[in-house]
Amino acid sequence: MTTLSHPKPRRAGGAFVAPTATVEDGARVGPGSQVWDLSVVRAGAEVGADTVLGRGVYIGPGARLGERCKVQNQALVYEPAVLEDGVFIGPAVVLTNDTYPRAVTPEGRLKGSDDWEAVGVTVREGAAVGARAVCIAPVTIGRWASVGAGAVVTRDVPDHALVVGAPARRVGWVGRSGVPLVSDTRDRWICPVSAEVYVEIDGRLEEAR
Repeated sequence: MTTLSHPKPRRAGGAFVAPTATVEDGARVGPGSQVWDLSVVRAGAEVGADTVLGRGVYIGPGARLGERCKVQNQALVYEPAVLEDGVFIGPAVVLTNDTYPRAVTPEGRLKGSDDWEAVGVTVREGAAVGARAVCIAPVTIGRWASVGAGAVVTRDVPDHALVVGAPARRVGWVGRSGVPLVSDTRDRWICPVSAEVYVEIDGRLEEAR
């Protein structure tokens, strides 16, 4: 009887790296992080401590991920994206990096790295981007904001905003729990989970003091 051997996961600087994952030389993966099957972390990328990269995730060279992020299966995070601490990226999300994409120059030559300038998506602390959403660089997703599944984000998203659709538009506000806030007055919003109170001022949401 033949016994099949399977490659064992490896530990790199305190991080778990699945046997079929690729972490290129020059990439930094923080302690306690997990890089699962078929994921690729390119040279120059930085992944903070305790961050989880699901199956088939791509992190481009120069992308920077903070601590305690979750990047779900098949998500594509193209450089120079920045994810701050505690960011959630859903399955098959795409963070783009080319404003005017073309495979070739006007002369018909295959474009190289010197023929275009990469621009990145920024996702601020605690924000969440739902499954199959596409964020068109150079947009910024604000702190603790939520982007609905399948949305196409073409404009900056304010802190705590809940946006859906294509193009994405704001349909409500969310707190740190991610649950939509409930209004008790025109300008005052309450989280039904944590009871945190927020105040809307000139189209922005701020925690009540």
